[in-house]
Amino acid sequence: MSPQLIARINKQETTIQKIAIYSYATFNLTTNMMDWGIHQIHMSKRRKVMKKKFLATLLSTLMAASLFVGCGSSGSAGGDSASSGASADSVQEITWMFWDDLNATEDLISKGYKDVVDRFNADYEGKYHCNVVTTNLEEYYSKLNALVAAGETPDVFIVSPGPQLTDYVAPGVAAPLDEYLAQDGWKDTFTSDAVFSQQTYDGKIYAVPLNTAAACCFYNTEMFADAGVEVPKTWDDMMTACEKLSAKGYTPVTISAGTAWCLSMVAGYLCEAEGVDLAKLADGSASWQDGKLESACDKLLALSKYFQPTAAGDTNDVATANFYNGEAAILIQGSWAIGQINGENPDFESKCGVFQFPGVDRVIAKSDSLCMSSTTKSPEACAALMKYFTDDTAQKYTAEVGGKIPVTKVEYDASKAPAQLAYVMDVFSGAKGTFGFYNESMPTTETGSHFDDTMVAVFLGSMTPADAAADMEEYYNANCR
Repeated sequence: MSPQLIARINKQETTIQKIAIYSYATFNLTTNMMDWGIHQIHMSKRRKVMKKKFLATLLSTLMAASLFVGCGSSGSAGGDSASSGASADSVQEITWMFWDDLNATEDLISKGYKDVVDRFNADYEGKYHCNVVTTNLEEYYSKLNALVAAGETPDVFIVSPGPQLTDYVAPGVAAPLDEYLAQDGWKDTFTSDAVFSQQTYDGKIYAVPLNTAAACCFYNTEMFADAGVEVPKTWDDMMTACEKLSAKGYTPVTISAGTAWCLSMVAGYLCEAEGVDLAKLADGSASWQDGKLESACDKLLALSKYFQPTAAGDTNDVATANFYNGEAAILIQGSWAIGQINGENPDFESKCGVFQFPGVDRVIAKSDSLCMSSTTKSPEACAALMKYFTDDTAQKYTAEVGGKIPVTKVEYDASKAPAQLAYVMDVFSGAKGTFGFYNESMPTTETGSHFDDTMVAVFLGSMTPADAAADMEEYYNANCR
């Protein structure tokens, strides 16, 4: 892979961002196979059109990327990079693309990934070597797509399962991994075949999961105690808690509306509470205008009165920092934030509690996964790297330091794990099932992005709840049914 090209791509800004496929995807436990069914219903139709759509997108991206290759811009690449394939000294060089700067991050999960790469490079010195291409989360998919369009697909790249993964499987960007999983009993190290449910297409596995996380409500136990607030279990409890916290002078909730999926995550929980059925909406047997989305939007607006004043512009990182810096009482976020919270402010762990989003029986769950490029010149090196991400050392770190749930059968010391992990496990055990992010449980990534934008529009006041329902119904009629 050309270092100069990667540097150019890492410097890009809004032009290529316009075609970004902002998405986080979902990992469903066996209790939520129905949600995976929604995705599979659309697969046969999607596979017929995805190659044409993806090639069109890549062509547009390539044209945009060529502007950056031909024109200078300020800034620097977000990480180390080098050519992929065999070098002059016969060391096979591969690249891995990730959405955080491994050399500057304080996120404990990201630090664990850096350790994985360092161990891999040390153990395979003289044979394989992994170079890391990094960017920030908000720009990750746009920059990945630009590299794909330029014929510079990273050998290994992180992706979220569901429609986002489909966008790389359908046009043949991602390679099937079954032959590598079958070697040395690698697949048998995972907890069960269920962890591959959303990474499987036509009986073939195209991505390897790294961990499991849940979307929860983190709270400052000291602020709750000072305001005389009990952990909310119902929607009314939540509103009462926010009112008491506000009366005591605290900002009740910190959230990012500047990062649309964060707001969409809350909207997804509110839709779940109202009984929205995505499968029926997809096949046309239900309507977005049946009043359920409007009720969910009304609740979103009611809750938004307790957001920090800068929510509309705050990024996910800023909103999370508001919480661990003691500027807000509640953070609605995934348990992947544990590594960020404890990494940035270790002293905050003792005052950080976790509760399930109130008023729902199921919990949003997801997993980050690794794909291998179908055009890599070093597939064995890629598979070896991917195994390192799921070996006992990495998976123990995932739980004991990062606070995320391992996907393998590794035994870890729960007493060493962050306190929040036990709370998240309690949330899982108390839930009646799981479901995915709404924007990642819809027929296509474009549909999910449209839902995200619609929820932000409702929050900003540029669209009423009734308008949002009508808009989603119109979009589904035109694009999903």
